[in-house]
Amino acid sequence: MAFCEANQQQDPSLARASVSIWEPLNETCLKSTSYVEERPQSTTRWKRVMLSLTNLQNIIYNPVIPYVGTIPGELEPGTLIVIRGHVPCDSDRFQVDLQCGSSVKPRADVAFHFNPRFKWSNCIVCNTLKNEKWGWEEITYDVPFKKEKSFEIVMMVLKDKFQVAVNGKHTLLYAHRISPGKIDTLGIYGKVNVHSVGYSFSSDFRSTQASILELTEISKENVLKSDTPHFTLPFTARLNSSMGPGRTVFIKGEVNKTAKGFNVNLVSGKSKDIALHLNPRLNIKAFVRNSFLHESWGEEERNITCFPFSPGMYFEMIIYCDAREFKVAVNGVHSLEYKHRFKELSDIDTLEIDGDIHLLEVRSW
Repeated sequence: MAFCEANQQQDPSLARASVSIWEPLNETCLKSTSYVEERPQSTTRWKRVMLSLTNLQNIIYNPVIPYVGTIPGELEPGTLIVIRGHVPCDSDRFQVDLQCGSSVKPRADVAFHFNPRFKWSNCIVCNTLKNEKWGWEEITYDVPFKKEKSFEIVMMVLKDKFQVAVNGKHTLLYAHRISPGKIDTLGIYGKVNVHSVGYSFSSDFRSTQASILELTEISKENVLKSDTPHFTLPFTARLNSSMGPGRTVFIKGEVNKTAKGFNVNLVSGKSKDIALHLNPRLNIKAFVRNSFLHESWGEEERNITCFPFSPGMYFEMIIYCDAREFKVAVNGVHSLEYKHRFKELSDIDTLEIDGDIHLLEVRSW
């Protein structure tokens, strides 16, 4: 097996070796897609690719609310906290607090206060309590919680912020005001039913190198500069094994805070045709797909249930090839299919990435 790895240090929170950090803890999003019954063998393989991280640790079932418990490990970058529950019909609010201790008088600092509210206007209020004084509120009005509905909250610790997804959808970012290393207690309060709380700690997955696996660098100059913790763009690399059914490309990165869009292309080195052009456009929330064949662009495809990208967010994208189409997942959630327009799959041997992202890792297998 060919292996090419750059020797550049990166934020360990952005170096998870797993295929999916925002792995959905149920398979509803997969079962609802049309290809499940048509191609069960292919679908099983696709699920296996997407659902690689299942080892939650120290799971607590049906905790009594209010719940205050010690976090069974250090919240290093890359750690996940996964909370599954249900919002009762009479809930006006609930909160999840990442605390620095459990003291009541004086009240322990709260590094991250995550507080969905339903009474007056639906919103999520985030804040930090330090020395018994609240800071400024950060409010999100795009609320994924609904009364009498189940939810899954995934909180990921990054080097400089928390990233939260609810029901597989990116929800918000919250910059650290207190170091995550001081957090040792989880508190859950308010009108909420919690079915389980689990953790996935980063130590099993951490890597200290930005890496390219099973790819050949086409231009060292384009791939990595010695003074940056990520790959420089435009990025171009050759797949060591050509595309075909069962092949997978995995891309890990962080969207720029002022991003307008970025591109991922799978290209035939022989003809220079672009078999798959993926173009998330954040300024208009469109996930454009197309092919460039015989020196001409085809018809764009834009239909998508939910646009999966937001400025500043960390992402993992999987591109999976089967005999009839490409499948794309972002942060563990299936996003789209794209039927092959370029039929000579074995000629697809080059990956191109450019645009408004920090590229952190690329893999192919």
